[in-house]
Amino acid sequence: MGSENLTIAVLGLNDTGRCMLAAAASTGLFTISAVADLDQQKAEKAAREYGCEAFTDYRQLVVRNQLDCLLVAAETHTCDEQIKTAIKRKSHVLKASPPGRTFAEALEFVELAQAENVQFAIANPNRFWTGSVVARDLITQGRLGHIFLIAVSCRFSSTDRPAWQVDPQVAGGGLLLHDCYPVLDQVLRDFPLPEQVYTLKTNQAPDKQQRLSLTEDTAVVSMRFSDAFMGSLVATRSSEIQAGRFCLEIHGKEGRLTIADTEVSLARDDQKEQRWQHQETDQVLMERLLSSFALSLRNPEEHEFPGTGAESLKNMAVLESAYLSAKTGFPEEPARILRMAGHPPAAMTSA
Repeated sequence: MGSENLTIAVLGLNDTGRCMLAAAASTGLFTISAVADLDQQKAEKAAREYGCEAFTDYRQLVVRNQLDCLLVAAETHTCDEQIKTAIKRKSHVLKASPPGRTFAEALEFVELAQAENVQFAIANPNRFWTGSVVARDLITQGRLGHIFLIAVSCRFSSTDRPAWQVDPQVAGGGLLLHDCYPVLDQVLRDFPLPEQVYTLKTNQAPDKQQRLSLTEDTAVVSMRFSDAFMGSLVATRSSEIQAGRFCLEIHGKEGRLTIADTEVSLARDDQKEQRWQHQETDQVLMERLLSSFALSLRNPEEHEFPGTGAESLKNMAVLESAYLSAKTGFPEEPARILRMAGHPPAAMTSA
């Protein structure tokens, strides 16, 4: 692919979709051909702002435009067939997380893209946060010594959850899938696949029968990486004003690394605690992400995009194991899911 602008369209004009649009225009690397949203007013307003065509029918956008890349922010249940159609039309697809509602759906997208020789990639702006880069460097440098525990706590807002996320058949899952995917990606990017995953999950429905038919809004996930390395993730939805916060602590024999919303800190016994503060806007992170994606399409041999669809299967296998464990009451093995799908863990490499 040459150095000319990439022709794109954006599917879904929620907060993520609008951020994608603004960032794509700002980078100067893309030509925006079309936008689509089920809300006609949203679509027409964005089309006027960016000088492109507006659609309310996702299928029409895909079949009437010859695109280098389709940026997908729409909910998967509204556009799963359009994603497959775009791939079959030789368009690369960059999808907001999660990659699919289930491991099987994500696998279908990944394998279809491989067959058509195009990219199916996942947009996770957190990978481009400077604090995330600093944290990864500290881990790679061995500043923590032997790591024996990862502890993650997350609190998300319950006031702005869309109604469709309550239905397991439509959403595929609740806060673990839709809210915790970026946090889980942060963990699995730097560490191996857990050998076992054990999960408890629930929601705030008034009785057991109702709880069984709704997606979870509270979960506790235990991960066993090895006999000497464990992990935990505790997540809930809350109506508190400060909901939307997360904290990831990585404990090693020589220090503790803490990754929070805007700060990374390293505490070691032999020196004063170090802190790095990085407060960057969503659009700045999305601009970095889209610039990296454009570079990966132009020079794939020299630049691999950090968030390929194949890599995301590692995350989805852990999530699949978590949901299965919540049903069976026993620990489940993500490696088994990957092997059954023909994607053995050895092939899952970090970007």
